Amino acid sequence: MSKSHKILIACGGTGGHLFPGIAVGEALRARGHEVLLLISEKKVDSQASAKYSHLDFKTMPAVAKPPTLSPRMLPFLWKMWGSIGHCKRVIKGFQADAVLGMGGFTSLPPVYAGHRLGLKTFIHDSNARPGRANVLTSRFCTQVFLGLDAAKSFFPKRETLTTGTPVRPEIAQLPTREAAAARFELDPAKRTIVVTGGSQGARRLNELSAESAPSLPPDVQVLHIAGPTDFQRVSDIANGHPGYKVLGFCDQMPSAYAIADLVIARSGASSLTEIASAGHPSILVPYPYAADDHQTRNAEVFASAGAAILIQERDLDAKKLAALATSILQDLPSHQRMTQAARALAVPDAADRICAAIEATLTPS
Repeated sequence: MSKSHKILIACGGTGGHLFPGIAVGEALRARGHEVLLLISEKKVDSQASAKYSHLDFKTMPAVAKPPTLSPRMLPFLWKMWGSIGHCKRVIKGFQADAVLGMGGFTSLPPVYAGHRLGLKTFIHDSNARPGRANVLTSRFCTQVFLGLDAAKSFFPKRETLTTGTPVRPEIAQLPTREAAAARFELDPAKRTIVVTGGSQGARRLNELSAESAPSLPPDVQVLHIAGPTDFQRVSDIANGHPGYKVLGFCDQMPSAYAIADLVIARSGASSLTEIASAGHPSILVPYPYAADDHQTRNAEVFASAGAAILIQERDLDAKKLAALATSILQDLPSHQRMTQAARALAVPDAADRICAAIEATLTPS
């Protein structure tokens, strides 16, 4: 084993940054390294990290970038400078050897701070079309890790390595279908659709999914993770429809994937990585207001591979969604092909690839 190192991982802001960061943290600890995970003060971060009490977390103020020409840019830059100073103190206190950012503007201050302190620094981008924050952050990085090959052209002057996007170990080790059904009070014998909107822009997808309930066959049940802010509205739309279970928050996604036969979701990169790892067909409805339409680019990768049906929100209504879901569930050969295609997109050792690359840069040649 290589020498033990201290690695700071900046992974706050959304589940799409947090969960891959946790996966890398778990892998680094398993390889004998010490890890500190830097997360935001958002509720989503505190909720999601609560079950990982064996990991060390520290919060930092989130700094969201306004439009470039906005009058809010001056306060943003002032806050950003303060955040960089805060991150320098955290890095020094932890005595970090390297800093890894998992994406978004919450990664920029710690990665830049690490760069200024002379440490090895890294950024991971899981999307087919990288975010602008990651492109900017990459300027201060030793190496850029990519979830998808399609992103490489956006970093022409940086050293890149396609690693895949890490998934938490529990997603790769799902419980039995029977145990998952018991957890959610569902019928293990019924075909099950899992609906999850991700951390942003789920309102319309939630609405369409709940409205589709009466058009689904009676032998199909739904587990709908609506999000805490939309739970009551979605419950009202579903109106107690038999076999339609609505949750506000789910910290047991392994169980959700264990009972799923089909997933309806937005197409954030982290969600897609978990769907591929679990090996499920999916109907992907990209968030239409995602930066640079990156969710459509992500979904195109899965649709081109035959793992998913990609449909834009503007082209969808409740009956069409129900018809698409029913056709996938009832066409068993097609369902099997989509399952195999999804599994082929998974990169089970993505976290270990990132660990090995970090170790290689920290080992004297």
